[in-house]
Amino acid sequence: QVQLVESGGGLVQPGGSLRLSCAASGITFYYYHIAWFRQAPGKEREGVSCISSDDGSTTYYADSVKGRFTISRDNAKNTVILQMNSLKPEDTAVYYCAAGSRPGIGTSQYNYWGQGTQVTVSS
Repeated sequence: QVQLVESGGGLVQPGGSLRLSCAASGITFYYYHIAWFRQAPGKEREGVSCISSDDGSTTYYADSVKGRFTISRDNAKNTVILQMNSLKPEDTAVYYCAAGSRPGIGTSQYNYWGQGTQVTVSS
């Protein structure tokens, strides 16, 4: 049974940082591309960042988070980390991690999804 479990969300003030973690089980982790998506109330789910399979040598960031977010993976721990710095109120959303066998940032490219973790940026 495949499971992706996100953690690390919470309430943070503007300018603050959060570290999201995605722990995977039930898959051969290093074969999979991993992505983070987010969905704010009333908006469509959007791709935030993704990291390639195997050594994670290729990464992608949405323009809205470039320079503030960093994605990394630890295949030994079956974990992907999204380090989020300089957070803004517009980053408020439920954040989901997803695993897929094809590279890219479209939701249809990902086979497995976590349940999400809430990130709220507010003073």
